[in-house]
Amino acid sequence: MAATDRQEPVRAGGTMATTELQEGKHRRALAGALGRMRDAWRRFWRLVSLYMPKRLYARSLIIVIAPMFLLQSVVAFVFMERHWQTVTLRLSQAVVRDISAIIDLMETYPHDADYANIIRIAQDRMQLKVDLLPPDPLPPPGPKPFFSILDETLSAEITRQINRPFWIDTVGNSNIVEVRVQLENKVLRVFVRRSQAYASNTHIFLIWMVGTSVVLLMIAIPFLRNQIRPILALAEAAESFGKGRPMRQDFRPRGAEEVRRAGVAFIQMRERIERQIEQRTAMLTGVSHDLRTILTRFKLQLALTGKKGDIEAMNQDIDDMQSMLEGYIAFARGEAAEDTGRFDLEACFTKLAEEAALRRRKLSTALTGDREVLVRPKAFTRLLSNIVGNAFRYAKAVEVNAIHGKGSLVVTVDDDGPGIPPAKREEVFKPFVRLDQARNLDSSGTGLGLAIARDIARSHGGDIVLEDSPLGGLRAVIRIPA
Repeated sequence: MAATDRQEPVRAGGTMATTELQEGKHRRALAGALGRMRDAWRRFWRLVSLYMPKRLYARSLIIVIAPMFLLQSVVAFVFMERHWQTVTLRLSQAVVRDISAIIDLMETYPHDADYANIIRIAQDRMQLKVDLLPPDPLPPPGPKPFFSILDETLSAEITRQINRPFWIDTVGNSNIVEVRVQLENKVLRVFVRRSQAYASNTHIFLIWMVGTSVVLLMIAIPFLRNQIRPILALAEAAESFGKGRPMRQDFRPRGAEEVRRAGVAFIQMRERIERQIEQRTAMLTGVSHDLRTILTRFKLQLALTGKKGDIEAMNQDIDDMQSMLEGYIAFARGEAAEDTGRFDLEACFTKLAEEAALRRRKLSTALTGDREVLVRPKAFTRLLSNIVGNAFRYAKAVEVNAIHGKGSLVVTVDDDGPGIPPAKREEVFKPFVRLDQARNLDSSGTGLGLAIARDIARSHGGDIVLEDSPLGGLRAVIRIPA
């Protein structure tokens, strides 16, 4: 008994462990299935997004048109499937019931040789034109129409109610349906107006449905365009500000309340940024001007007093400080206000070639596309001068390649110099950063050239990226939206 008592918990524990293991497998399988469903759903929407229009106006039209189209498709399907088919069925049943009554009358009164009274009653009371033909074989079945709801319904009702050999023609005359029924010693031919057996007023419903849709779209599309126009104007103003271009004079917040709030917020943000830039520029310019005045006073005092050797050394330090101040002023002017205008790339390349000749450097240039680009001319000249001048300082051969097209300008500057390690290529764009440790500013610069260049590029909505050059040195890639 004791052994038995000890084994029972073991079996119970084993059963519980097995149950928990199975439940864990089921949960993992369910989680895996849900994960696959989520992945499939994401892939489906990524595929849909590839073919969806990218512009707001087109997407808004889809939002308006798609529900209307789906709703009308469902309504039309229900109408065609239920109402139209039901009405056609009821009309066809009534027509076949009349034909069946005519056959019953002929069989009930077979002594009436010409059946004149039956034919008259059929024409006057049932609006059916009835003829009796010789007992010839029925014509072969004709071609079925593409949309054969009447043909199918009428054939099914004749088979169900009359159950005799028959032949129908719903394709010939568009307003008349011909029915022939094989009797014992004759053929009954009946002409029926199509409207008696077929719901022929369906097109009125379709015309009303399509017409109301067109009217609604004529109202919705101009209204939607008026609502989207302020958003497009706001996007254009933000893009112009990102490229450093002046904002349109007629720009003002319009449209819905949310769009107006976004426009007012954008104008306030632009004003704050411009004030900050003006304050920084004024501060740096004022400090540089004050220090330049003090340095000029130092030069005058040194010229009047002191030994000649000491004067030369101190004058060299003053010249170095003067060069640094010029760099400060240039950096402060990097974001100064300047109107956009046409900039001639070929004329700029000609000046760079003259500079290369003075420095005894080899320069090759190439231009693809339009030679004129819309930028701030002075700032962009400073950008190219800083980048190419930096290449002249450290390399013997420099190549400049410009591609202007498809709304962008890409300028590539390659050199055969020592290059810059990849880990320090972002660091060199910081102000006052120099890779060499030389104390002579004439040989190493102030460390502001690349910072000024990137500042100008980003103020135009672009950027500068440093890469490895095929010439063995450094490649500077300037991308500007144009």
